[in-house]
Amino acid sequence: MSDFPDYLDVDYTDGEGETPDDYPTLEDKIEKAIEVTHQGLEQYETPAVMWTGGKDSTLTLYFIKEVAEKFDLETPPAVFIDHYQHFDAIHDFVDRWAEEWDLDVIYARNEDVGDYVDEHGLEPGDDIPVSALSEHNQHHIRNILEYEEDDFPFLLDTYVGNHLLKTVALNDALEEYGIDGVISGVRWDEQEARADETFFSPRHDPDIYPPHDRIQPILQFAERDVWDAFWNYVVPDTVEGFPEEGYVPQGAEDLPNGLTQDDIPVSPKYFAGFRSLGSEVSTEKSDEEPAWLQDIENTTERAGRAQDKEDLMERLRDLGYM
Repeated sequence: MSDFPDYLDVDYTDGEGETPDDYPTLEDKIEKAIEVTHQGLEQYETPAVMWTGGKDSTLTLYFIKEVAEKFDLETPPAVFIDHYQHFDAIHDFVDRWAEEWDLDVIYARNEDVGDYVDEHGLEPGDDIPVSALSEHNQHHIRNILEYEEDDFPFLLDTYVGNHLLKTVALNDALEEYGIDGVISGVRWDEQEARADETFFSPRHDPDIYPPHDRIQPILQFAERDVWDAFWNYVVPDTVEGFPEEGYVPQGAEDLPNGLTQDDIPVSPKYFAGFRSLGSEVSTEKSDEEPAWLQDIENTTERAGRAQDKEDLMERLRDLGYM
């Protein structure tokens, strides 16, 4: 990958100034997703897909699998950032569908932090001394984040915690595996910090992260579009016995033809009322109804997340966060 990005022929301005409204139908959005995914799989030498087990990254994974099969391309590995504060149901979901879909999963972890937590029996919110961590992590805390306190809380949804547990873990994995293209499921409408993203977004500054590009096939999807795609395309295409014409279940007990929640590539947390999956500590359900039946158009998708501060998101994204 020494001559990256010289071997690429991608348009880094594709999508500039656009919104989901520029793709008026679900078919328009899907067509664009397939186009971007196809370019991503063909152009990059060592791509990988970010997979959280959430709806957006699973939809992105669906497009990758479809395009890889149609054009006889290799399905790239999935990178799962294990930040040590996931719901158990997320781990179970990822394990289940990685096996079902024969996926190679790279588990990106900041093991230095994780080992300290395990060794000292810490719970989320307990303090971690900066001096107890590796030189690598101390460099990020002191020199990159310019954090001056002696310790920081073991919490995902804080500036230091998010950076160490997510961004450092991701960037270390990108370097270890030589990944040149990260296919991710971010969307324009999800946060202001992502509203200006393009379908191919360069991350080339070696002082911040291993140089790579972000490939973003579903920028043009709104939250409602994601669920419409699931119940009309993803699930009918991937679940034997699910109606080919699509079907929108009213809950886990309303699945057709004897199917159960375990048969459906949709996290059980969405069935339980969550609309966004952050961490076990910081995320609450939005309602009692499944996510796709909630008032999506008039409420905030990330309302159940403790961290939803746009200035913090901007700073974290500048450092390599998704």
